[in-house]
Amino acid sequence: MPSPTRRSWTRAELESFRDAAVPDLLPASGLRLLFVGINPGLWTAATQTHFAHPVNRFYPALLEAGIIERPIDPAAGMTDEDRAHLTARGIGITNVVHRATARADELTADELRLGGQQLVVLVDRVRPRVVALAGITAYRTAFDRRKAVLGRQDETLGGAELWVVPNPSGLNAHETVSSLATAYAAAARAAGVI
Repeated sequence: MPSPTRRSWTRAELESFRDAAVPDLLPASGLRLLFVGINPGLWTAATQTHFAHPVNRFYPALLEAGIIERPIDPAAGMTDEDRAHLTARGIGITNVVHRATARADELTADELRLGGQQLVVLVDRVRPRVVALAGITAYRTAFDRRKAVLGRQDETLGGAELWVVPNPSGLNAHETVSSLATAYAAAARAAGVI
């Protein structure tokens, strides 16, 4: 298996991480804002770091929004200091589906619905103030909300205020770091992070 501290892999090496899981990043207490990705990509699985692909705009958007106070470059794997910076601010990260794929469209509707049920259980257990689910299509499928739009939802999730925010993947080409920062900042303000 390739070293998780490398900054690049061959396609075959990345494929070896297919179906791997990435552990949730959760503070021991004081969870204010839980970001929820769709599922880990292969690069994320290789580094064991959420949103790690070099073209993913998640961490640059968090920085621009003021959610984090210093840059985080997770492409080679997040450092313990990076993890501590996030969790000390009351930020956690998980996924709807924990199975790594090359693209989120490889997931089945059944996997998303089951992942949605499991997410409710997690949120009920860890009690964040706000859940920010990054991906409108995944949210619509996982929770059978076909007409949902981005932004704050009328319903809660496991008792937490629920926001659906844009996915930061480089495949979501119509979003920019600035537009992502605006959406993420709104959820972070609701959570009391900024």
